[in-house]
Amino acid sequence: MLFMIVERFKSRDPRPIYRRLAESGRQMPGGLKYLDSWIEPNFDRCFQLMETDDLRLLQTWILAWSDLLEFEIVPVVPSKDTRATVEAAAKAGKGSGT
Repeated sequence: MLFMIVERFKSRDPRPIYRRLAESGRQMPGGLKYLDSWIEPNFDRCFQLMETDDLRLLQTWILAWSDLLEFEIVPVVPSKDTRATVEAAAKAGKGSGT
């Protein structure tokens, strides 16, 4: 499963996060895959796309960083997959809202 992890930098200060990252790496357990990330220009939030089939691995990773970050976990579906689901439902006459 894919998850968009919304991280909030405590005090909008990315320096402690990058310091730990340089010293210890991402501290991700095996089976949890980092795909990509984006950071707001004001250092308020980071959006990380992660993949795992075991949510306990996500919990383990969050516990390792919870002193520096606050987390929101959002399950996501790729747009192309959603489009295929919607198109299949439309062809079957489902999901028309009537």
